Amino acid sequence: MDINKPLSLAIAAALACAALLPATALAQHAGHADHAAPAAVVAPGVTYATDAPLRKGMGDIRSAVQALDHHEHGHMNADQALATVAIVERSIGYIVANCKLEPEADHALHGILAKLGKGVAALKADPNDMTALAPMREAVADYSVLFDAAAD
Repeated sequence: MDINKPLSLAIAAALACAALLPATALAQHAGHADHAAPAAVVAPGVTYATDAPLRKGMGDIRSAVQALDHHEHGHMNADQALATVAIVERSIGYIVANCKLEPEADHALHGILAKLGKGVAALKADPNDMTALAPMREAVADYSVLFDAAAD
Protein backbone atom coordinates (compact mmCIF):
# COMPACT_ATOMS: atom_id res chain seq x y z
CA MET A 1 0.00 0.00 0.00
CA ASP A 2 1.51 3.27 -1.05
CA ILE A 3 1.77 5.06 2.31
CA ASN A 4 4.46 6.48 4.51
CA LYS A 5 6.06 4.50 7.37
CA PRO A 6 4.22 6.06 10.37
CA LEU A 7 0.89 5.66 8.65
CA SER A 8 1.81 2.07 7.74
CA LEU A 9 2.38 1.29 11.41
CA ALA A 10 -0.96 2.87 12.30
CA ILE A 11 -2.74 0.78 9.69
CA ALA A 12 -1.02 -2.39 10.88
CA ALA A 13 -2.14 -1.63 14.43
CA ALA A 14 -5.68 -0.96 13.23
CA LEU A 15 -5.82 -4.26 11.37
CA ALA A 16 -4.34 -6.12 14.31
CA CYS A 17 -7.44 -4.95 16.18
CA ALA A 18 -9.73 -5.97 13.30
CA ALA A 19 -11.36 -8.61 15.43
CA LEU A 20 -12.71 -5.85 17.64
CA LEU A 21 -13.93 -3.53 14.89
CA PRO A 22 -17.04 -3.69 12.73
CA ALA A 23 -16.38 -3.79 8.99
CA THR A 24 -17.34 -0.15 8.50
CA ALA A 25 -14.81 1.01 11.05
CA LEU A 26 -12.11 -1.14 9.47
CA ALA A 27 -12.83 0.42 6.08
CA GLN A 28 -12.36 3.87 7.64
CA HIS A 29 -9.05 3.19 9.38
CA ALA A 30 -6.06 5.50 9.51
CA GLY A 31 -6.98 8.48 7.41
CA HIS A 32 -9.18 6.67 4.93
CA ALA A 33 -12.52 7.75 6.41
CA ASP A 34 -13.16 9.79 3.27
CA HIS A 35 -14.05 6.71 1.22
CA ALA A 36 -16.29 3.75 1.87
CA ALA A 37 -15.56 0.15 0.98
CA PRO A 38 -15.72 -0.28 -2.79
CA ALA A 39 -18.30 -2.33 -4.62
CA ALA A 40 -17.25 -5.82 -5.69
CA VAL A 41 -16.64 -4.67 -9.27
CA VAL A 42 -15.37 -1.15 -9.92
CA ALA A 43 -15.87 -1.30 -13.70
CA PRO A 44 -16.47 -4.24 -16.02
CA GLY A 45 -13.18 -5.75 -17.12
CA VAL A 46 -11.00 -3.53 -14.89
CA THR A 47 -8.43 -5.38 -12.82
CA TYR A 48 -5.66 -3.98 -10.68
CA ALA A 49 -2.03 -5.04 -10.71
CA THR A 50 -0.71 -6.83 -7.66
CA ASP A 51 2.68 -7.18 -6.09
CA ALA A 52 4.38 -10.24 -4.60
CA PRO A 53 3.32 -9.54 -0.97
CA LEU A 54 -0.33 -9.18 -1.99
CA ARG A 55 -0.23 -12.38 -4.03
CA LYS A 56 1.41 -14.29 -1.17
CA GLY A 57 -0.93 -12.92 1.49
CA MET A 58 -4.07 -13.51 -0.55
CA GLY A 59 -2.86 -16.98 -1.53
CA ASP A 60 -2.50 -17.86 2.14
CA ILE A 61 -5.91 -16.33 2.88
CA ARG A 62 -7.54 -18.24 0.02
CA SER A 63 -6.09 -21.53 1.31
CA ALA A 64 -7.21 -20.79 4.88
CA VAL A 65 -10.74 -19.83 3.82
CA GLN A 66 -10.98 -23.02 1.75
CA ALA A 67 -9.76 -25.01 4.75
CA LEU A 68 -12.59 -23.55 6.81
CA ASP A 69 -14.98 -25.50 4.56
CA HIS A 70 -13.89 -28.51 6.66
CA HIS A 71 -15.04 -26.69 9.78
CA GLU A 72 -18.40 -25.97 8.21
CA HIS A 73 -18.80 -29.68 7.43
CA GLY A 74 -17.85 -30.76 10.96
CA HIS A 75 -14.38 -32.04 10.07
CA MET A 76 -12.52 -29.38 12.05
CA ASN A 77 -12.97 -28.53 15.72
CA ALA A 78 -13.18 -25.00 17.15
CA ASP A 79 -9.47 -24.91 18.10
CA GLN A 80 -8.45 -25.90 14.58
CA ALA A 81 -10.83 -23.32 13.13
CA LEU A 82 -9.36 -20.59 15.33
CA ALA A 83 -5.84 -21.58 14.28
CA THR A 84 -6.95 -21.29 10.65
CA VAL A 85 -8.56 -17.91 11.35
CA ALA A 86 -5.21 -16.81 12.82
CA ILE A 87 -3.62 -17.53 9.43
CA VAL A 88 -6.08 -15.12 7.83
CA GLU A 89 -5.37 -12.51 10.49
CA ARG A 90 -1.58 -12.82 10.11
CA SER A 91 -1.90 -12.66 6.33
CA ILE A 92 -3.90 -9.44 6.56
CA GLY A 93 -1.11 -7.96 8.69
CA TYR A 94 1.50 -9.18 6.20
CA ILE A 95 -0.36 -7.55 3.31
CA VAL A 96 -0.70 -4.26 5.16
CA ALA A 97 2.95 -4.21 6.18
CA ASN A 98 4.43 -5.20 2.82
CA CYS A 99 2.05 -4.46 -0.05
CA LYS A 100 2.61 -1.40 -2.26
CA LEU A 101 -0.30 -0.55 -4.57
CA GLU A 102 -1.50 2.38 -6.63
CA PRO A 103 -4.15 4.46 -4.79
CA GLU A 104 -7.16 3.04 -6.69
CA ALA A 105 -6.02 -0.55 -6.13
CA ASP A 106 -5.29 0.25 -2.48
CA HIS A 107 -8.84 1.59 -2.14
CA ALA A 108 -10.31 -1.58 -3.68
CA LEU A 109 -8.18 -3.73 -1.37
CA HIS A 110 -9.63 -1.97 1.70
CA GLY A 111 -13.07 -3.40 0.93
CA ILE A 112 -11.62 -6.90 0.70
CA LEU A 113 -9.70 -6.52 3.96
CA ALA A 114 -12.81 -5.18 5.68
CA LYS A 115 -14.82 -8.27 4.69
CA LEU A 116 -12.02 -10.53 5.86
CA GLY A 117 -11.81 -8.63 9.14
CA LYS A 118 -15.55 -9.02 9.65
CA GLY A 119 -15.33 -12.78 9.20
CA VAL A 120 -12.28 -13.07 11.43
CA ALA A 121 -13.99 -11.09 14.20
CA ALA A 122 -17.16 -13.16 14.00
CA LEU A 123 -15.33 -16.50 14.12
CA LYS A 124 -13.15 -15.36 16.99
CA ALA A 125 -16.28 -14.33 18.88
CA ASP A 126 -18.03 -17.63 18.10
CA PRO A 127 -16.03 -20.35 16.32
CA ASN A 128 -19.29 -22.17 15.54
CA ASP A 129 -20.85 -19.19 13.70
CA MET A 130 -20.74 -20.54 10.17
CA THR A 131 -22.34 -17.34 8.83
CA ALA A 132 -18.93 -15.72 9.44
CA LEU A 133 -17.57 -17.66 6.48
CA ALA A 134 -19.73 -15.77 3.98
CA PRO A 135 -17.88 -12.41 4.10
CA MET A 136 -14.55 -14.23 3.96
CA ARG A 137 -15.58 -16.19 0.87
CA GLU A 138 -16.96 -12.99 -0.63
CA ALA A 139 -13.63 -11.23 -0.04
CA VAL A 140 -11.70 -14.01 -1.77
CA ALA A 141 -14.13 -13.89 -4.70
CA ASP A 142 -13.87 -10.07 -4.86
CA TYR A 143 -10.06 -10.34 -4.97
CA SER A 144 -10.27 -12.73 -7.92
CA VAL A 145 -12.49 -10.26 -9.79
CA LEU A 146 -10.68 -7.04 -8.90
CA PHE A 147 -7.00 -8.06 -9.00
CA ASP A 148 -4.85 -9.63 -11.68
CA ALA A 149 -2.68 -11.99 -9.66
CA ALA A 150 -0.38 -12.50 -12.66
CA ALA A 151 0.37 -8.78 -13.01
CA ASP A 152 3.22 -7.00 -11.24
